[in-house]
Amino acid sequence: MPHIPLEEHLPGITGLLEYRRDTAEPIRDLTQLLLRGPSSLTEGERELIATVVSNGNKCKFCTAAHTAAADVLLGDTVTAELVKTNISAAPVSEKMKALLVIADKVRESGKLVTPAHIEKAKAEGATDLEIHDTVLIAGLFCLYNKYVDGLDTALPADAGYFNVLADRLKNHGYARLPQGYDHLKKQVSN
Repeated sequence: MPHIPLEEHLPGITGLLEYRRDTAEPIRDLTQLLLRGPSSLTEGERELIATVVSNGNKCKFCTAAHTAAADVLLGDTVTAELVKTNISAAPVSEKMKALLVIADKVRESGKLVTPAHIEKAKAEGATDLEIHDTVLIAGLFCLYNKYVDGLDTALPADAGYFNVLADRLKNHGYARLPQGYDHLKKQVSN
């Protein structure tokens, strides 16, 4: 049960973002820019960064949400599962593997990112901007994971929620839906 009263039909981060829309707006804007804005990393690759960080932080809601989003954007259900258990075995480029390792190090502590990690990523073709954005995405998802778990937000009653969420993230990104989320109340009460 969440530590503060949240809309029952809005599990995880969505309920928190609706609870305080004024702080949600800059959070949503930054996330939209980093995960859906122009980048040489694909949207699916950026979702993998969110997945690795959330999984490493043991945030169930965020792990499920970003695994589902990565699955939809990559068109498979194997890649995200593998990056969560063994980055080196995942079917992604060597550059992406190096970036995912950096993201995982940031998750543990930014101080664990060494010159060797950066050199490896650059040797595999990562640009300074890709390295920058990987670190920023990883740091941002550490914030999200702590936000979601620190207020003990609810998981959805139906795991199918994450497929709907993934579709919404693919088609609408991280911006608040213009019509809000009241339409989800009907799904909860049925």
